[in-house]
Amino acid sequence: MKVLKFGGTSVANPENINRVKAIVQNSNAKKVAVVVSAFGGITDLLLNTSHLASNQDLSYKKGLKEIEDKHIEAIRELIPVQAQSTILSKVKSDLNVLETLLEGSFLIGELTPKLSDKIVSYGELLSSFIISEFFKTDGLDAEFKDSRQLITTDEKYGNANVNVEKTYSNCNTYFEKAKHRITVLPGFVASSSSGNSTTLGRGGSDYTAAIIAAAQEADILEIWTDVSGMFTANPKLVKQAKCVSNISYEEAMELSHFGAKVLYPPTIQPVLSKEIPIVIKNTFKPEDEGTYIAKNNNGNGKTVRGISHVGNISLLSLEGPGMIGVPGISKRFFETLSLENISVVLITQASSEHSICVGISDEDVEKAIEAVNTAFDYEIASTKIKPVLVEKDLAIVALVGDNMKSHQGLSGKMFSTLGKNNVNIRAIAQGASERNISAVITKTDVKKALNSLHEEFFEENIKQLNLFVMGVGNVGSKFLNQIKQQKKYLKEELKLNVRVIGISNSRTMTFDEDGISLKDWETTLANGQKADKEAFFKTVKTLNYRNSVFVDNTASGQVSESYPDYLKNSISVVTCNKIACSSDYDYYRKLKQLAKQYNSPFLFETNVGAGLPIIDTLKHLIASGDKVKKIQAVLSGSLNFVFNNFNDSVTFHDIVKQAQEEGYTEPDPTIDLSGIDVMRKILILARESGNQLDIEQIENDAFLPKESLETNSNEAFFESLKKNEVTFQKLFKEAKDVDSKLKYVAQFENGKAKVGLQRIPKGHDFYNLEGSDNIVLFYTERYPNQPLIIKGAGAGAEVTASGIFADIIRIGNF
Repeated sequence: MKVLKFGGTSVANPENINRVKAIVQNSNAKKVAVVVSAFGGITDLLLNTSHLASNQDLSYKKGLKEIEDKHIEAIRELIPVQAQSTILSKVKSDLNVLETLLEGSFLIGELTPKLSDKIVSYGELLSSFIISEFFKTDGLDAEFKDSRQLITTDEKYGNANVNVEKTYSNCNTYFEKAKHRITVLPGFVASSSSGNSTTLGRGGSDYTAAIIAAAQEADILEIWTDVSGMFTANPKLVKQAKCVSNISYEEAMELSHFGAKVLYPPTIQPVLSKEIPIVIKNTFKPEDEGTYIAKNNNGNGKTVRGISHVGNISLLSLEGPGMIGVPGISKRFFETLSLENISVVLITQASSEHSICVGISDEDVEKAIEAVNTAFDYEIASTKIKPVLVEKDLAIVALVGDNMKSHQGLSGKMFSTLGKNNVNIRAIAQGASERNISAVITKTDVKKALNSLHEEFFEENIKQLNLFVMGVGNVGSKFLNQIKQQKKYLKEELKLNVRVIGISNSRTMTFDEDGISLKDWETTLANGQKADKEAFFKTVKTLNYRNSVFVDNTASGQVSESYPDYLKNSISVVTCNKIACSSDYDYYRKLKQLAKQYNSPFLFETNVGAGLPIIDTLKHLIASGDKVKKIQAVLSGSLNFVFNNFNDSVTFHDIVKQAQEEGYTEPDPTIDLSGIDVMRKILILARESGNQLDIEQIENDAFLPKESLETNSNEAFFESLKKNEVTFQKLFKEAKDVDSKLKYVAQFENGKAKVGLQRIPKGHDFYNLEGSDNIVLFYTERYPNQPLIIKGAGAGAEVTASGIFADIIRIGNF
């Protein structure tokens, strides 16, 4: 015998009921019991209608009419016209009784648990009768059986307890004599010994099916729902979640307890003792394998089988010195909660016995506070125990697996993963069996926590990076194109799944939680909302993605001031913007400290040398114990381009203009030609070498005339260059006369830094530096005479973008 249970979504409408019929028809068992829930939405409608009636709100009649219409419509669509009369008559008769019950509630202005059970039971009674008649009229060998005649309970209305012995006897008697191959039964409903309608509580239809399966020692129990089995995590929150094909009873119960809504823990109990396997299948994709639940059915001895969560949890803490060594405190605490019918989902207790902490549902908090404070009124008044403490808006995340106990370090791995993503843990619980490790976290962190843990335990070491990019001009646009081009390579070779979630320029910004398509990001951005850097940050924070990275491709001081906000929320920062690291030393140190404190990398390789690994090399030197003695460098690709191309046959104005047009200079070229850009770069290298220095301490031997330095627009600046052409030609001639080249050089030695234009003679390392290349000479304790040299392209959008890209990869490998 097979038992098949179909949930509310599976029987939500006539189209779905036809799917159910096909599944039942294709079942190859000699006898089939089909347990069905109420039509989709009907149970909620019955509850709402009954509450309206008890509140003497006449609008309950609209709800009743909606209930009637839905069932009548189903009959008209499913049943041939010639067979409708008898079925309609029976259904309308039941609806008349339902109307009478609701009228009674309306007249007395009350809804007792007993009456509520009677009213709610009509959902399953009507759906099962209509479905059984549909099966019969469509040629299936089926009959209807009222579960109230089989399942006997006590009179704990709303969540009745089953009399197992009597129920099993009733089921065996009925099915032994049943003449039809298919029996359709209503789930959820039962009756007391005195004949009153009762219900089996949450997951009641699953429970009905399990009871019948256990009573008949069925070959299998099939639970048909709207998902293809139990998943490694909630697929609505974790898109990479996978179906678990095989799982043990115990693992399934743990996952069910912690929020896997396709199955409820009581469901498993009746079949567990009989070792009857359960299969979770998808009504809408019957060809999918689903999940097979059985004894010792852990797929190939895997450790973590699933990650689940329970939302809307509050922590209730009882603490105080008067608890230490006093017997019975825990008993009184839990007994108080039990008497108020409050379910405890998690328990932790300090080894000092100074406190007991439990997790309960948010909806029970106020009731629990009053009950516990009343129960411990004497101890609270005498300050032996504090009034009960409450933390709300929490959730529980749990790792589940039979074999977790035989693998070391799983707890550490779990907590480390959460910590790296700034998920604060409020409480921890782990059973001695180590089948479950639970952590209480803020409910706003649930999605991030689940995705982080799933990535760590299930995704074959593929790490997802979520980028939020501000600035998509020359550098930013090249960076996005490089991400698009390398996306497949990153995933296949480096195990990095890089998604761009947000983009902003100075005018508009746009976000897509599933990732912005980089094929047409320009159009998407153009149609975005008005740009606002504060709103941009708030959105990044609200989305709360794991492995989030803020990428700053601007030259904005205001944007650089927002870095602490990102770092404090464990959002990494990658920037080519030099302002932050060359600002006040205290701010620079603050950013570095925040990065350490919140485990959020702050990377700025492109601040010096664009895509050249200058800062990274320097970091490795320092980390390995080397000490920098002197740095000499040509750090401005812009100025190197200018002086490599300037001669007595072209004007200085034209060369600078060309450098700006080709993207070698900042949008404001005075930043480059005044030397401020080079000052910032040597300052950053000095600081990264371990020196405390501010930009005001750097000597700047400026070559620009005062008039050029004091201009306030690009137009005025370029005009001043034309006026001072004689000065620039003189500089060129003086260098040429001594067979030297002009290079703008930065130097740091003995705690002091300076920048300025120098005449570089033949034979010097800087002499043959071509185009816009940069060069850095590191003289250290290990490289005292022959310096460590880094040389290459130090300016241009492509190489700068590649440097940002390299920092993103560093974070991926962090």
